[in-house]
Amino acid sequence: MDYEQARDRLVADLVERADLSEQTADAMRAVPRHEFVPESRRSDAYEDRPLPIGNGQTISAPHMVGVMLDLLAPDPGDRILEIGTGCGYHAAVTAEVVGPEEVFSVEYYDDLAARARETLDRLGYGEISVRAGDGRDGWADHAPYDAAYLTCAGESFPPALVEQVRPGGVVLGPIDDGRQRLVRGVVGEDGLRDREGHGYVRFVPLQ
Repeated sequence: MDYEQARDRLVADLVERADLSEQTADAMRAVPRHEFVPESRRSDAYEDRPLPIGNGQTISAPHMVGVMLDLLAPDPGDRILEIGTGCGYHAAVTAEVVGPEEVFSVEYYDDLAARARETLDRLGYGEISVRAGDGRDGWADHAPYDAAYLTCAGESFPPALVEQVRPGGVVLGPIDDGRQRLVRGVVGEDGLRDREGHGYVRFVPLQ
């Protein structure tokens, strides 16, 4: 299988269907998604759907990664916090825009965090910082962040996460109030403001 051709076809399709920005499309073309999925699923790596990665977790569908990066709209050099490293793919795509040294990611499962670090290092993204821990606590050591996003759904944005993003920064993730919805908010002096819903989604729950 020619993975590069398959990736180019997928991204071209996503640009047409999801109207992805050029910045996001370039980032997704640069990251070999097949390297982040189990070997037994590599033939499915460039289909637009989530795939299992172990521990009941999944790698998000490519269109969702692209849509979320567009909604974050980071600039090069922005400091980004990710909650839910999984296999590391989403972090790598984000790193293509902001730089690997500006991405900090928290994963609940120790073994997934270790595997993600190994994969990211092997593929040249070793400067991405990954730790195992409770995502609800964020990662205060590297705050303030310009933006934070979750790849897992909770009933609300964890307060610690919001506090670690600078005023004017963006928080993005799936919120489950009976049905999951992708929500984007801007951090103000007194919490989140300018909340916007961006459609119904389906993510694994925040642990």
